[in-house]
Amino acid sequence: MGQKYFVDTLVYRDYYENRSDNFRPLGEWALEFFRKAAGEGGIILYCDMVLAELEKDYKPENVILIFKILNGMDVILMHVEPSNVQAREAKSVAKNKNVSFADALYAILARDNNAIIVTRDAHFLLLTDIAESRKPEELI
Repeated sequence: MGQKYFVDTLVYRDYYENRSDNFRPLGEWALEFFRKAAGEGGIILYCDMVLAELEKDYKPENVILIFKILNGMDVILMHVEPSNVQAREAKSVAKNKNVSFADALYAILARDNNAIIVTRDAHFLLLTDIAESRKPEELI
């Protein structure tokens, strides 16, 4: 079994919209990360909150399309469901570290599944005591 990754919503958006900032090809880096993960037998973890966050910006059928395309790349997708204990811990961490509940939950799910968080959200720097986070370009 390959390395496990918990991919933050921003990386899916970079990939799907092929986004870039002034100088960096964020979408290309996200795509290369997904290809590398697939080639190494990596496992992409996600939870319902990731889907809900994506559905704030996309129609449900577009969210389904994102995951179908990834499946077509032979990326192994694994749904994880947070427990009540993990949700309570995430609520506490969010309050104590002044981060969103979602970010705290993703860090806890990554920790408990021995996964690396793939993100470009700076809030995860506040959560390095819980889980390692890396940018897609650092993993390709």
